[in-house]
Amino acid sequence: MMNFLNSILFCLFTFTVIQAVNFLLFLTKNKKSLTKFPPGPKPLPIFGNLFELGDKPHQSFAKLASIYGPIMSLKLGQITTVVISSAAIAKEVLQTQDLAFSNRTIPDSIKAHNHDQLGMPWLSISSSQWRNLRKICNFNIFTAKKLDANFHLRRRKVQDMIDEVEASCEAGVEVDIGQVGFRTTLNLLSNTMFSVDVADPNSKFAKDFKEIVSTIMDLAGKPNLADYFPLLKVIDPQRIRHRMGYCFSKIFAFFDRITNERLKLFRVIGYVSSGDILDVLLKFIETSDEEIDRPHMDHLLLDLFAAGTDTTTSTLEFAMAELLHNRETLSKAQAELEKTIGIGRRICPGLPLGIRMIHLMLASLIHCFDWKFEDGFTLKDMNMDEKLGLTLHMAQPLRVFPVRR
Repeated sequence: MMNFLNSILFCLFTFTVIQAVNFLLFLTKNKKSLTKFPPGPKPLPIFGNLFELGDKPHQSFAKLASIYGPIMSLKLGQITTVVISSAAIAKEVLQTQDLAFSNRTIPDSIKAHNHDQLGMPWLSISSSQWRNLRKICNFNIFTAKKLDANFHLRRRKVQDMIDEVEASCEAGVEVDIGQVGFRTTLNLLSNTMFSVDVADPNSKFAKDFKEIVSTIMDLAGKPNLADYFPLLKVIDPQRIRHRMGYCFSKIFAFFDRITNERLKLFRVIGYVSSGDILDVLLKFIETSDEEIDRPHMDHLLLDLFAAGTDTTTSTLEFAMAELLHNRETLSKAQAELEKTIGIGRRICPGLPLGIRMIHLMLASLIHCFDWKFEDGFTLKDMNMDEKLGLTLHMAQPLRVFPVRR
């Protein structure tokens, strides 16, 4: 947040221009057309309510909602924003009235490499591109039949994770739950998409890839002056869009290398399709008349990799932290496992796979091992703070010692 505020100081020279434009707009605006917004805190000139958000906006929203109610309006720079903090109202907006509210405000950072025009999460749901990409996900990638057929793959990747934790157990070293979960999810996705492992426990690539994905999610959720003061988009004052473009380029280079190798195999006589996602997408592009091409494929793979690895990892880490923080719940879950083992148009298309993977990883970790902290460390010392990005992460990585059960 300090970097964000410092950036504001560097852009003070633009505020006079912004205010002049706003004044001209005010003079020409028909007062009768003004929309009545929900209640909210009084905004400051120029900045609006930006300074009330702090470095944990989700917590600030909750505090403000206790004062102004479940629907409130905030002025974020020059942008008027309506915030909904009620589950019932959110369901009404995101499910019952999802068609009316389905369009999204696109962060300036997402416009790097034209991702806003090619990435499925940002396309208009009325566009043929969105419908075709959604169709590919629903009927070619995430069908229940395909997911069930890949159960053996999920079991194998989770067993690799257990073997890695077992090695740490024997060596008496702590385990970074987030890193272990990320490598497992990354290998599952890479096998599902490309039929190859891209990470091993000592892989520098896995660490670099995680850093890139984490940076993408962080930049996408980072407060950006260009989003709050549209006149600043042309200069990208915090260089967020520029840095996002660099991260996209690194991932696209990885995709290009694997895709080009696969295209060479296509030309080999007798090549037998692996049936993975890359084969499905390349054949769809080759045989379909729909307006889906290779750039769409690259951006779809980017969305699947970034969202799939980041959200699964953060959910697993939070779940483990909560279980360790509530030992009674952990013991109950372990006992139950002993018995058994022994929304709307914008809903995430990869949700069925994510649920399957999180449940299997979490159940395996708590079934095969007990977990302890280093000597002298108590539950009171456990940092449960969050770090905001496009998804919520733990502020400090969860590192604990496994104990064989």
